[in-house]
Amino acid sequence: MDATASGTPTIQFHHNLPEQPIPTTTITFERRQQRHCFGDSIPGEFPLAASPHIVLHVLTTCNLDPQDLAKQPADFTPDTELSLPELAALDMCQKRAIFRPMTNEERLELKRICGGSWKLVLRFLLAGEACSRREKSQAIAGPGHSIAVTSKGAVYSFGSNSSGQLGHGTTDEEWRPRPIRLLEGIRIIQATAGAGRTMLISDSGRVYALGKDSFGENEFGGQGAKIVKTPQLVESLKNIFVVQAAIGNFFTAVLSREGRVYTFSWGNDGKLGHQTEPNDVEPHPLLGALENIPVVQIAAGYCYLLALACQPTGMSVYSVGCGLGGKLGHGSRNDEKYPRLIEQFQHLNLQPMVVAAGAWHAAVVGRDGRVCTWGWGRYGCLGHGNEECESAPKVVEALSKVKAVHVATGDYTTFVVSEEGDVYSFGCGESASLGHNNAGADGEGVRHANVLTPELVTALKEVNERVVQISLTNSIYWNAHTFALTESGKLYAFGAGDKGQLGIELVGSQTERGNPERVDIDLS
Repeated sequence: MDATASGTPTIQFHHNLPEQPIPTTTITFERRQQRHCFGDSIPGEFPLAASPHIVLHVLTTCNLDPQDLAKQPADFTPDTELSLPELAALDMCQKRAIFRPMTNEERLELKRICGGSWKLVLRFLLAGEACSRREKSQAIAGPGHSIAVTSKGAVYSFGSNSSGQLGHGTTDEEWRPRPIRLLEGIRIIQATAGAGRTMLISDSGRVYALGKDSFGENEFGGQGAKIVKTPQLVESLKNIFVVQAAIGNFFTAVLSREGRVYTFSWGNDGKLGHQTEPNDVEPHPLLGALENIPVVQIAAGYCYLLALACQPTGMSVYSVGCGLGGKLGHGSRNDEKYPRLIEQFQHLNLQPMVVAAGAWHAAVVGRDGRVCTWGWGRYGCLGHGNEECESAPKVVEALSKVKAVHVATGDYTTFVVSEEGDVYSFGCGESASLGHNNAGADGEGVRHANVLTPELVTALKEVNERVVQISLTNSIYWNAHTFALTESGKLYAFGAGDKGQLGIELVGSQTERGNPERVDIDLS
């Protein structure tokens, strides 16, 4: 569009102000030249081509038309087929680290999958970053070992190292956070940990694995005799741009940039929609309902997988795998070989935004801040005041006055983070991993007691800073430990620490810490 075609454009201000005479004072060119700050630009000229996103912001904020600002044609060809909101959404997409390296063909395919709109693509990208802390600092409390990723992509590991899962070239335990030197210069944006295994994902979509060599590793042993003590590229994933990984029992799943889910192993008998051998190390796409629906987050528990999907009609959750205890959320305990939509959220009028898969139970946070849990309710891990199983998502009424933004689940334990940064926990109190250290004279007291309804973790309230992420051990074979990450990048740990997984030196016969203690590492 040539903005000069109709003469000098006029900006229409819609304020109810009386007409005022226009001053006739003349501003000389020399005076204007002293005031402008546009480098070599002519005074009064707006650098459209240099900062198109600023123009979009001004236009949309002030409800202006392009001709209101363009005194002369821009020196680039505008996309006349896009509306202003679509152009603004595309501009914002181009600022996302995952979107930038995509080819034009890949971008158009992503647009098609997301529903044919750049606004929907932007929602898909932002949802993925929000629910899995992609491209932000994070801490992972794995089974016996821990991984910490800084906001700049540096990686630290500590704890149990019997399979070389720490990536330092040895099998020695580490009791303090130690950087993985071989990854220096590579920016890691996401990490996951399983029993004796670690997976790290770079900003270029590459996947590095260390520890036990079998993707289908059973936590109790049996497979994967070979160990890898330094980060190794996963060659079978080199043609897939991966943004997230999740390690479950008997299988591993990865999520591609385009929102497709791939799984390794545990496909025998079609358990995950495909037929494979138990030790298969080739990725297989998850078939069924999710073949053409983009997924923004995956979460793996004991023999099951949850997928948070982004559709034009809203967010939804699909589950697949073992239904023992009702953890698939379909109102039964049946297994599902193919991903199946959890319909209960529609009945609850709840838009899922974050999903978490514990060993035997699961949880979701909705856009409105409500929390739902379901599955095996042992030790009160569902937060409903009892130990009964729930085979379909049920709102945690005890949190009705709390607007939640994050949830984490482990082995019969659950943590919820509120919008204000407060932390609530409930479930199994073993290993003091709930953070309720109301110990008596014997040093134990009730810190190991089970909690049937959500209770505020007062010790984390005392750090006087918003908590933004909780991570806890999701394993039935290891004592649990917990991490709390604050807004400024401070990391606090509590729970079991017998292998150094807390990143804190224990004294004497100590095997755990009941109170959150600062880990000597800055993740900002």
